[in-house]
Amino acid sequence: MVPAADGSPLITDHYFPRTKGDFPTLLVRSPYGRGLPWSPQYGLLFAEQGFHVVLQSCRGTGGSGGMFDLWRNEAADGRATMSWLREQPWFDGTLGTVGPSYLGYVQWALALDPPPELKAMVVQVGLHDPYALFHAGGALRLENALAVGVGMNYQHQGMAPFLKATLRLQRRLRDVTTAQPLRGAYLPALGSELPWLDDVMTHPDAKDAYWRGASLAESAERLRVPTALITGWHDALADQTFEQYGRLRQSGCETALLVGSWTHTSALQQGWPEVFAESLAWLRAHLYADPSGLRPTAVRVHIGGEDTWRDLDDWPPAAAAASWYPIPGGHLTQQVPADSAPVTAFRYDPADPTPSLGGPLLSRTAGPRNNATLEARDDVLTFTGPPLTEPMDIMGPVSARLSISTDTGHADVFTRLCDVDSQGRSVNICDGFVRLRTAEQAPSQVTVPMSSTAHRFPIGHRIRWQISGGAHPRYARNPGTGESTVDATTFTPVRITLHTDSALVLPSSSGLA
Repeated sequence: MVPAADGSPLITDHYFPRTKGDFPTLLVRSPYGRGLPWSPQYGLLFAEQGFHVVLQSCRGTGGSGGMFDLWRNEAADGRATMSWLREQPWFDGTLGTVGPSYLGYVQWALALDPPPELKAMVVQVGLHDPYALFHAGGALRLENALAVGVGMNYQHQGMAPFLKATLRLQRRLRDVTTAQPLRGAYLPALGSELPWLDDVMTHPDAKDAYWRGASLAESAERLRVPTALITGWHDALADQTFEQYGRLRQSGCETALLVGSWTHTSALQQGWPEVFAESLAWLRAHLYADPSGLRPTAVRVHIGGEDTWRDLDDWPPAAAAASWYPIPGGHLTQQVPADSAPVTAFRYDPADPTPSLGGPLLSRTAGPRNNATLEARDDVLTFTGPPLTEPMDIMGPVSARLSISTDTGHADVFTRLCDVDSQGRSVNICDGFVRLRTAEQAPSQVTVPMSSTAHRFPIGHRIRWQISGGAHPRYARNPGTGESTVDATTFTPVRITLHTDSALVLPSSSGLA
């Protein structure tokens, strides 16, 4: 029992090598319990490699005392745990941290005012900004909110209750996500009221006082602790990882970045051999002064489309921006349009919302998917380029410049980059989302970040730009009235018109022959 900042007992397990000698310590703080997978993957495995591992349940979870709050206690409780560590006879004064997801958030919390003993951090598919996990430009990331609700409410109770709750959410997902109003509709699926979930769902404005202090972005801005970052191209928190990498590099902090082909969960499953090797090499380099396992470059990324790894000096690498423009007939061209005439229009009906398919989700449906069923819908536009006559590498952040008009003034736009192979199979690479407020029939211009990628389009493949009015239940439906997403009971269809001065912007290192 380790006292928290308020004196609450934090249940803490201690794993250590069965050998005499001094060993550095790894601190792992989790709101998800201390059983599977944390005990074998972090407690046992790292202790076998010559570390003391302190695996602790956050306040109000896994039997620890006090009340759990989504972010407000982690910095103070991390400091309190450090005070306890200093009193332990086996603590040799050398500390590292490691862990994924919210276990990354608690690392950034400790790094706000890093203790002098902290010599290395490994943030795996990590979180630093809760607002960005739950909202995108004022739109609720509904599926994320529900998935986090299940995880926070059940995972620390053990795998059996967690799996049962996950299956129950899957069965009731449609009823929950189409409820009118959305507020409180999660109760039958999650089994109990979660005040913190109500709060995050009903505070869509990042500037609201509710979110004050939630983001730990500033941790990286002045950090001097060597920090390794790990993510996947389809990780729901990938953009947060890229943001922190940029901040660490700008501040001059020693850092490394590994990006696999993984989702948020598969990074710790199929990707675990690479993730563990990267983590162990970083910790040994900085806690044991043994750099033999480090790679020669700061960045290693998996290249989609050819299933290879590439070492880079930095991220993103230098690349020329190539713009692709939509033209009538569903074509995509690099020829600059002469005007801003309408290309085409479609009708988005929130009563039959465009479904989400794959991509960076927290659920088992995340990742690359065949988009055929999605692209067959009347409310999904596709613009496809000609077959490539030479391979095309896309390396870095992708974006869309949209020129959009609507008939109601309220709309969402979901935009996605796909790779179409020689058989016509369209697979998603990366995507982005924006909530628009347009003025009558005049087009509005907006730039939509579509995350980042490292992907090779082989010869004969085609680039496809997909545009729709939403992706449900990944994002809560736009009611089309300006009413709050969680309180809306009236839904109005919207006609969305795309204009020719829109463009898909790709960081391309090679063009067409």
